[in-house]
Amino acid sequence: MIWPTPPRIRAVAVGEGLAVMVARPGPLEDSPVFERTAGGAELNVATVLAHLGIGTAWISRVGDDGFGRYLIRHLAERGVDTSGVFTDPTRSTGLYIKERGGGSSRPDDLAAGTSRMLYYRNGSAASALSPADLAANAARLEQCELIHLTGVTTALSPTATELTDALTTAPRRGRLISFDLNYRAALWIRRTESAADILARQLRGSDVAFLGADEAAEVFGTGDPARLREMFPQPRHLVVKNSGHSVTGYLGTSRREVPALRLTVTEAIGAGDAFAGGYLAALLRGRPHEQLLRYGHLCAAAALTGTGDVAELPPLAQLESRATTSDSEWAAMSYAPAEARS
Repeated sequence: MIWPTPPRIRAVAVGEGLAVMVARPGPLEDSPVFERTAGGAELNVATVLAHLGIGTAWISRVGDDGFGRYLIRHLAERGVDTSGVFTDPTRSTGLYIKERGGGSSRPDDLAAGTSRMLYYRNGSAASALSPADLAANAARLEQCELIHLTGVTTALSPTATELTDALTTAPRRGRLISFDLNYRAALWIRRTESAADILARQLRGSDVAFLGADEAAEVFGTGDPARLREMFPQPRHLVVKNSGHSVTGYLGTSRREVPALRLTVTEAIGAGDAFAGGYLAALLRGRPHEQLLRYGHLCAAAALTGTGDVAELPPLAQLESRATTSDSEWAAMSYAPAEARS
């Protein structure tokens, strides 16, 4: 399905996109074919925002190769503006392989329903992201209402950190900066700087901050929402995702905790990005605090019950109806994959 491009760009996602090759369940060496799809934290968020009717652009770098052309086409077909993507003639598009568990007794097989990512992104086109990419897209960035980035992008290279620092320290002029911690330890191995220092600096420089409790504990020593709020009082919106149980959201001094929906998890990859996309779309639509969290949960549920990184979302009208239910109706609500196609 080709989504119409909204007339005005309200949100811009800045970061790496990757071609994804999804293996058949079972040991990777036994997969005769792979399903190609698209992934990457900011790319996933851009797709969710566009699906929910928010005019969205993606700023990135891809290689002058088939995977790069595929990513641009993939997003354009879903209504995302890709005119700010630079095609690098010397570097390749990032790639990762998704290995899926078959649940057999073989020692090299994963448990059924689990997956593992093997990244091939070292020296990718997006690792060359730098403040020059912001200068090249200055008009687009000045006119938008929200800019989204993540800890994945800042980890790619020193120049990528310069880019994210430039965004989080720039005068706002009415714009919001959204930052998702998205800590990936393997990406920081090649860096000499402290990941905790860089990520803390960029969280404090954001207006909307997303953290998983488990990754926050790994980086900052605590996953407790109250303690994290004490450590990071600067973002007006601070959202702590407590695994599959609930999400704690701070809006200024107000705190709300919203339980997750009941569902059967297919795999967890992409759920955090879908949550961020739903939350940000609701924020740009002016929804109240609790509905921001509910939109996030509903979009995350679509990702948790699917197989790709990019969530197949229910219609917007259905999301709006469910996000406005009573507390008791929400607590009793469950989510099934078929809802995404209804």
